[in-house]
Amino acid sequence: MVSENLRTVRALLENAAAVYGEKTFIRFNRGGEDCEKTFADVWADSLAVCRMLRSRFETGAHIALIGKTSYEYVAALCGGFAGGFVLVPVSPEVTAADALVLLRDADVQAVLYESEFEPRMEEIRAALPAIGSVELGGAADFGSVPETCGGASPCAALSDVRIDPYAPAVLIYTSGTTGEQKGVMLSNFALMENVMYKAYFAGTEREDDVRLSVLPMHHVFCFVSDFLSSLKMGNTLCLNGQMRDLFANLLRYRPTAMRVVPMIAGAVLGRIRAVHAKNPVLSREEAAAKVTGGRLRWMLCGGAYLDPKIPEGFEEYGIHLRQGYGMSEAGCKVSVPDAEVSMASVGRVMNNCRVRIRGGEVQVLTPCRMIGYYKRPEATAAAFTEDGWLKTGDLGELTEYGELFITGRVKNLIILSNGENVSPEGIENRLRLEPLIAEALVYADGDRIVAEIFPNEEYAAANGIADIHAALETAVDRVNAAARPSHTIAELIVRDKPLEKTSTGKIKRK
Repeated sequence: MVSENLRTVRALLENAAAVYGEKTFIRFNRGGEDCEKTFADVWADSLAVCRMLRSRFETGAHIALIGKTSYEYVAALCGGFAGGFVLVPVSPEVTAADALVLLRDADVQAVLYESEFEPRMEEIRAALPAIGSVELGGAADFGSVPETCGGASPCAALSDVRIDPYAPAVLIYTSGTTGEQKGVMLSNFALMENVMYKAYFAGTEREDDVRLSVLPMHHVFCFVSDFLSSLKMGNTLCLNGQMRDLFANLLRYRPTAMRVVPMIAGAVLGRIRAVHAKNPVLSREEAAAKVTGGRLRWMLCGGAYLDPKIPEGFEEYGIHLRQGYGMSEAGCKVSVPDAEVSMASVGRVMNNCRVRIRGGEVQVLTPCRMIGYYKRPEATAAAFTEDGWLKTGDLGELTEYGELFITGRVKNLIILSNGENVSPEGIENRLRLEPLIAEALVYADGDRIVAEIFPNEEYAAANGIADIHAALETAVDRVNAAARPSHTIAELIVRDKPLEKTSTGKIKRK
């Protein structure tokens, strides 16, 4: 394992190359060909990108990255960190109009982008003519970087950079599901503290793990938990690329570990069950192997509510799935699961974090905390208590053994006229236990509780349910029967379309 005293991503890249050298670090598929990069390769390519960027832009410049997860994207990220730039990862699905808002807010001076973004990039250049740009994967600009900016090139000295570990290194824009997006400023130190702690995952992770990275790298959860953690552990990290390639890549790379959001976990479990149903002679392990490649031991889930029925289902097939918890403002992770935690919890608080519950809210004291929101001092001040604890906005409970349970969001609380508080997420979670209910959104209309429900039409068809509306009313009656009078649903709205969600599967609340 690499040194635990590192304070910058650059130092981690260099140290991992020294420790693991020619061991395969990154695997990816290109045009049907399986490609590999060693730890030494990634460090060399990072320095080459660092030199290329420093030859064009001033150190400390704000550089946006727009693209799907690819090796070029990874190299660009690493080169940006190695060069002391402030990186601004942007979703590849962003529109040109939304990108312009974000780029202006983040004071971006250059954009690294994949070719698919070129039409939108033309609009951006027209609106921001001074902005620099480099196409990821473009032969002239990026593909030749390792040769033109290598260690023996005339620009070799440009890789010599002194980096302040406590200065802003990345701006992560929050999802903006309920308001304006804000840029979370994180330092190298915060990112490193989020992976350089002891007793991670209670020994479940091993140096010989092969991880499949399926989440978009522009999310801090993926970058920290997949990429930086793999650098630390010496794992092989396989890039999934497009979500449509997930099941092909599970069989191609046969991973031992994977981080997912609930939507992906549910899809994998559904595929395993479908294979088993078509091949009942197979054992459960054999059915799982037909989908996952036969080596998948554990999965960590985050980003949104995880129905306990999903980890229970994976347990039947010999795969350990548990939840973790975190947020960008906390540098990423706050709690991680181990073999002993409940399926309903979000893991155990990391040993370099402290958590307390105040007024029902989860509050965190961590060295991984953000520097603040970019150019928003008032919002930054509002995010912390007077004694310096980060206010997560989540409602939760903490056991004496450090196990954390999330029960809802403070801002979503329904406050009735009698002063009683109702957590809509608690009602939604109980509704989702009904197999006919695929999605649920609960809110208040005055003192009345309203539930919008999108039905599980596959379940209805498989079980001969013709009158879905009537069956849903019966399901709601069952949930109401077990609830306090103030928590009962007064109105049911049956949706014909799924609820709108973020890229991590969180329902967007209007």
